[in-house]
Amino acid sequence: MTRLTVAQAVVRFLAAQWSERDGVERRFFAGCTGIFGHGNVAGIGQALATAGDDLPYYLSRNEQAMVHTAAGYARASNRLATLACTTSIGPGATNMITGAAAATINRLPVLLLPGDIFSTRVAGPVLQELEDQRSYDISVNDCLKPVSRYWDRINRPEQLPSALLAAMRVLTDPAETGAVTLGLPQDVQAEAFDWPDELFARRVWHIPRPRPERSALARAAELIRSSSRPLIVAGGGALYSQATDELLAFAERYGVPVAETQAGKGALPHGHPLALGAIGATGTTAANTLAREADVVIGVGTRYSDFTTASRTIFAPDARFVNLNITGFDAAKLSGVQLVADAREGLADLAEACTGWGTPAAYRERAGELIRAWDVAVDAAYGVDGTPISQAALIGAVNAAAGDDGVVVCAAGSMPGDLHKLWRPSGPGSYHVEYGYSCMGYEIAGGLGVKMAAPEREVFVLVGDGSYLMMSQELVTAVSEGVKLVVVLVDNSGFASIGRLSESVGAERLGTAYAYRGDGRFDGGPLPVDLAANAASLGATVLRPESVADLRKALDAARASDETTVVYVRTDRMADDVPSSEAWWDVPVAQVATTSATEAALAGYSAGKRDQHPHLAPPV
Repeated sequence: MTRLTVAQAVVRFLAAQWSERDGVERRFFAGCTGIFGHGNVAGIGQALATAGDDLPYYLSRNEQAMVHTAAGYARASNRLATLACTTSIGPGATNMITGAAAATINRLPVLLLPGDIFSTRVAGPVLQELEDQRSYDISVNDCLKPVSRYWDRINRPEQLPSALLAAMRVLTDPAETGAVTLGLPQDVQAEAFDWPDELFARRVWHIPRPRPERSALARAAELIRSSSRPLIVAGGGALYSQATDELLAFAERYGVPVAETQAGKGALPHGHPLALGAIGATGTTAANTLAREADVVIGVGTRYSDFTTASRTIFAPDARFVNLNITGFDAAKLSGVQLVADAREGLADLAEACTGWGTPAAYRERAGELIRAWDVAVDAAYGVDGTPISQAALIGAVNAAAGDDGVVVCAAGSMPGDLHKLWRPSGPGSYHVEYGYSCMGYEIAGGLGVKMAAPEREVFVLVGDGSYLMMSQELVTAVSEGVKLVVVLVDNSGFASIGRLSESVGAERLGTAYAYRGDGRFDGGPLPVDLAANAASLGATVLRPESVADLRKALDAARASDETTVVYVRTDRMADDVPSSEAWWDVPVAQVATTSATEAALAGYSAGKRDQHPHLAPPV
């Protein structure tokens, strides 16, 4: 037996957890990020102070951001490793809710260790306690229940072993993973207990690669073999399971073009003759054209979000679906034939089951023609040279600077949609856009996690002024921890994406620009805010290019530097220089038109609704 406090036991247990897949073992927790206050400093804080390299501690500057950093680390590690996150009670805990929601929506493992109110209640109500007259067993940590895949509160030391094992089961299960929350009352954290030594033994969690059930495989293969216009939609699961070699082999063997979701982008490298690029509302015309014509859609590790399906308008009404996914929940979508399995194993088995079949040569040639036409459109967008710098030209310059080893990180605004269309990925891991939750503020914090997980790669964070103003402080964390980032800060004095969306639904761009109102000093002009100076004040080196040529030089200098560098670029939020996806997105319009703009928007919305399909084909 070993006598430790509950907090010391938590830290020692986390340090002993490993994951294994394909014979490769690694520490599951690469460290713990945190901000200390009452509720965790005397417990988890004291335990981490003596943990050393077994569980390194990283000081974050915002609790939401630390969860984003953990999620970025997990995604860059293909969900085989992550970070733990510790906070005080009260606002420290509730600040994590947004990050937890993003992690759970994106199926990424993160462990949250918020402090909690006294289990004994002898000092209640304590500072920051949410009193509820219905029960004394409620705290703000209960708010984390809906966004956690597993949630528990440790009111007695005896509860800890089973809770820790349950937490690890969920974190390491690719079908169940997401945010896990263990509420730790501050008095219980400091309580001593005699623990069985087995709790702290090195424990390896084996990540499964389940193969498809035989009859399900036969049904899927039968449907695929009946197809003459098949299309693969590669999602994040294709990358997390490291199935890209099998995906490429299947596509080449049978001549099936591959389109990619936001999470799946990079599954095939740009330039491959079957790589259609992005699909859906932010897709390429190559992918979307073939999606409309496809008779069978093979989804690999995708959850079929509304952007992927263009709000269920991009696929033909009679299209059939084969859904290869680690979760039955996602595999059952769109009335698809369910192939519940690991993506790598499922693709390998499908390849053998489809022997003797292939797509017509004319279909492959058509895919190639569509890909080449889109490449011409992207070349034109990348080649725009003007002042202010266009967003498309900016993306092109960053794409070139990233090279084969770079990673682009983004999350919200107009940039993710443009990146999905335009970015030319070098391969798996080169594209990291959080678009499950599209969470403003993710970019710098998430980029920090990516760089921590893959220090050998250059990480290029693209962030708009709106997102930067929500969560810029993690620049300080990058500087203090010596984690080098290249942050491209794009300032258009407002919100380009929501501005265009606002205009399209008849809301007339209300609230989409930063400007003085009422006193006439600027009469609608931009505010005298210097975001570049702000970045410099947070410890970053700042460059201010004003032309495309200067931007390229600045990116090269930032890449060559050992320090976190912010490349500040002004763009025009009114410009729309990116080729259209020719796809739709369902955003309801007011049914009572009060202006001509709303009336026109309603007419367009009604037309889009007519193209939506329920996809309710009977099972095979």
